[in-house]
Amino acid sequence: MSEKVDDESLLGMEELEPSPIEDTPISTSLDGSKEYFPQSSSSTPPSHHQTTLGLGNHGPAWYLTRVQKYSSYTFTIFAAFHITNTSIIPLITQSVPASEPYILLTRPYYQSPLAEPIIVIIPLIAHVASGIALRLYRRKQNLDRNGAETLRDRRLIAWPKVSGISKLGYLLLPLALGHAYTTRILPPDQSSINLSYISHAFAKHAAVAYTGFSALVSVAVLHSVWGWAKWLGWTPEHVTHGGVDGQRSRKRRWYAINSISALIAGLWLAGGLGVVGRGGETGGWIGREYDELLRSIPIVGDWF
Repeated sequence: MSEKVDDESLLGMEELEPSPIEDTPISTSLDGSKEYFPQSSSSTPPSHHQTTLGLGNHGPAWYLTRVQKYSSYTFTIFAAFHITNTSIIPLITQSVPASEPYILLTRPYYQSPLAEPIIVIIPLIAHVASGIALRLYRRKQNLDRNGAETLRDRRLIAWPKVSGISKLGYLLLPLALGHAYTTRILPPDQSSINLSYISHAFAKHAAVAYTGFSALVSVAVLHSVWGWAKWLGWTPEHVTHGGVDGQRSRKRRWYAINSISALIAGLWLAGGLGVVGRGGETGGWIGREYDELLRSIPIVGDWF
């Protein structure tokens, strides 16, 4: 019976011509050994592609976030110079005329034709533009994710939420531009623009000067300190654990960030308002030149 089955099995088999195997293996395995038969492509680990600069294939949001982050680094250098000249040195000397020489010494480091664009102008433009572009890009992502094709569909989808840091930044922009206009753009001769010019403005119209300067310093410090806390991962939103411990951690961070902001703003205002703001009017032809500059300021110039 078994012989009959074997005969039928042999009859069902097809005889094939032998095919030689190459003398040299055609594949190398991961451990370096030679193999005759290559492994399938599915077993090879995925590779991480990189650009020629080694930056990797990141999306626009990754690059925009880093432009916004690193542009704030250089602008912080300018802020450190500025608070030193307009607050710390006047607090030490307790005199506007005694503080003027120090401004002349440090001014070339951040107001020269080469340094000012690198430290102030370009970082400021990059910081603001990248923030706006990042918001527009996230808006586009939301529209694509929800399949919004018509104008009606777009109106039904809400814009990304504006964070508190962004709101402070939008509020700071007109204040900073106004300050730059009155101190850097409006005056034809920068050699006469110093702390005495600021003191003269405080003496001519204290309400406008005190309100504008206090708002500028407060908003700038809050935006900067909260922004640095975000870059360093110290904001309350970075607390991941919940429960009572999580709530306590968030509160401690909120109080710590605002306390640091109040300390820096208080230091800046103490020198700016307490010393420079009480320096008094400038007499002579320089004082008359200051009066003409202040009266030429749009909107608020008539109040001077």
